[in-house]
Amino acid sequence: MPTEKRVLVACGTAIATATVVAEKVKEIAKEAGIPVSVAQCKAAEARGRAMVFKPHLIVATTTVPKDLGVPVINGVPFLSGIGIDAVKAQILEVLRKED
Repeated sequence: MPTEKRVLVACGTAIATATVVAEKVKEIAKEAGIPVSVAQCKAAEARGRAMVFKPHLIVATTTVPKDLGVPVINGVPFLSGIGIDAVKAQILEVLRKED
């Protein structure tokens, strides 16, 4: 069984947008058979949350620091509907990597 992966979803307020993106990430992982734990935060909290949650991946709908030691993927396509397939592929590529 694959190891559970941790994904941090960051947006401006960590309410509506992050919830939409978090649900999409869970759906993508479930369809791929990858166990996942998803946490949400405000973009301003990303550095601190990343230190505690230790995510394998950050999906953000706004700017977050790029020096957190994990891949950061732009989650805006989940809101706009444009480029969703490419983002799904990027997320799965990261989640499928061995620890």
